Amino acid sequence: MSDISVHPLYEGTFSVAKDNNFNRIGKNDKPQKGALKLSINPFLIREGKRNILFDAGLGDLFGESTHIDTILSNLDEHGVSDFEVTDIFISHLHFDHMGGLAHRSSGYWERTFPEASVWVSEDGWNKLEANIEKNRDIEQEFFYFLQTMDSVRFLGESESPVDHLRVERIGGHTEHHYALYYENGNHKYMMAGDVIGSKGAINRSYAAKYDFNPKQSMKMREELQKKAFDEGYAIMAYHETDSPIFRLTGHDPKKGYTIEPFVS
Repeated sequence: MSDISVHPLYEGTFSVAKDNNFNRIGKNDKPQKGALKLSINPFLIREGKRNILFDAGLGDLFGESTHIDTILSNLDEHGVSDFEVTDIFISHLHFDHMGGLAHRSSGYWERTFPEASVWVSEDGWNKLEANIEKNRDIEQEFFYFLQTMDSVRFLGESESPVDHLRVERIGGHTEHHYALYYENGNHKYMMAGDVIGSKGAINRSYAAKYDFNPKQSMKMREELQKKAFDEGYAIMAYHETDSPIFRLTGHDPKKGYTIEPFVS
């Protein structure tokens, strides 16, 4: 088995208002009044010559506090260049999860990861294409550029397109939302996008009004937590501030799951 390591690529913590600009704040700071507090963590899985990303970060789509150099610098800290990323799996097609796929830091749109295959839901892609004119101008430009990329690969309901990787449609937050899995011996990771976006989603039963199908999200959160505990998956939480990767190490019928940070 090749050496395997997993790393959160922390892009920062942000106060996010209705204008969709991400204003950088400290981990312990409160968001602006009426805004959400979100942290951003794409994940890098290193397996021999393969370097895999689960989601792609913000890129430079969300205001002056965001820049493509963030994810590139984070990768460089782990000895990975933009040309060495081999596969990128996108949990769902919201721009804060895929903005790092392309950038225009040189004045024109270009791929961030020229050698990577980009794996997305075909149904989700078609739905975004049909509704793209409802998005901001920069998001439309970004998506139209992605449509020119021959590296985009389409996935169905449940597939395993490369060794040790599989996707499973869970819906909820978006209609075609995926859970992403990496499974290689004792190395077992689950990333459920915004269905389990932070450890605060654990041990809670709630319906989020921003979800496409709140009841489906509730159902899948419960099922995925049980699966992670029963089968030994570490959970990757894209919007978690303090412990982006954690395990569920115990369960009490009254108190719920015990959460412990995980270090690869």
